[in-house]
Amino acid sequence: MDTYSILRQLADSWVLLVMFAFFVGVVIWAFRPGSTKTYDQIANIPLKGDDTHPETDDDTRKEQDHD
Repeated sequence: MDTYSILRQLADSWVLLVMFAFFVGVVIWAFRPGSTKTYDQIANIPLKGDDTHPETDDDTRKEQDHD
């Protein structure tokens, strides 16, 4: 058997099973019960430290314009 045939048979059987097991593991890990809190915290990272509110900024500008 040449190298191509051996690698082809390996990829068709064991590597396919390993890749499928990895995929199932990642899906299970992503949807585990304790992950919701973690993902909510990660999703809010871009909003941390953004204490300005558009309404407040507009009101401040209006007050400065009247002075």
